Amino acid sequence: MFKAGIICAAVAALLFQCPENAVAANKAAAPSYSKEDVERLALYKKMEAVTLIPWYYFAGADQYERSVRRARTDLPKRKGLTGIFFSPAQWAGPLNPNLDDKNANRISMLGGLGKDGNNDGLADRDNDEDVLFTFASLIAKNGFDEENFKIGLWNYYQRDKAVGIILENASIYKAYGTVSLDRHSFVVPLRANYSYRNTWGDRRGFGGLRIHEGTDIFADYGVPVKAVSYGVVEIKGWNRFGGWRIGIRDINNVYHYYAHLGSFNIGIEKGSIVEPGTVVGYVGSTGYGPPGTSGKFPPHLHFGMYRDNGITEWAFDPYPYLKAWERQERRASRKR
Repeated sequence: MFKAGIICAAVAALLFQCPENAVAANKAAAPSYSKEDVERLALYKKMEAVTLIPWYYFAGADQYERSVRRARTDLPKRKGLTGIFFSPAQWAGPLNPNLDDKNANRISMLGGLGKDGNNDGLADRDNDEDVLFTFASLIAKNGFDEENFKIGLWNYYQRDKAVGIILENASIYKAYGTVSLDRHSFVVPLRANYSYRNTWGDRRGFGGLRIHEGTDIFADYGVPVKAVSYGVVEIKGWNRFGGWRIGIRDINNVYHYYAHLGSFNIGIEKGSIVEPGTVVGYVGSTGYGPPGTSGKFPPHLHFGMYRDNGITEWAFDPYPYLKAWERQERRASRKR
């Protein structure tokens, strides 16, 4: 059954003429450079010149913290470009009577973390350069190479997932050379025969009573399944519930779960960088049993989304996003 799925997938790939490469598969759509993105990239590169830490490490860590702030209500909204957060007590020092202190020398004497990153004589918690320079001084104590940077991240965050996400972000920014990576794609080709509705929360019985954490997109065997955003493949293989599945974490710290695939696209492996439109696999009906189980339900793609807030991860309804990406792609196709 799995070999048959590979044959179907190969035929479908020719019929749909979808991109085959795992990295930079679709260069036709140029990124849109917003004013903020231009300023962010300039900031990261300026800090690279000051600290010798590659700019994409700053971008990866900052993007992680920006996404964490969006997912939590206990952290204040960012005021400047950077999302990296230090509390007043962390910045000024736990013994400092003035938590708004900007005197770098006094902050240092009182055990504060805040440093002067732009040589203006102040350690300002609301200044992006000061914040990034302070962050760099904590992370790069042992060196600037990836292994020591990884150690520094773990010492700072004390969380393996945070370290992994930041390094994934950095790898994406390094590959594309920009932070303007907000484009999306619909999950299957628009010209395919597919249908879907909101199945979020529906009851499922296999393996015990549970709710459906995603949207089912019904389509023919072998229809290409596309990455919806820029991201890194974190998981590829068999899952008892999801069959042949792929998990991709995007640049906004959202994990995308593609399940019941008939087969994977050639070149897609754990650690692969993907972009909107990269074909990651092909629709099938695998799952609900040991490796190779197929045909227990009609062919379809199960698509799920999970958000991480720096502490835990939870599922949320992908249906509104799928509808939005579908509309965007239809509008874009009409303009061609």
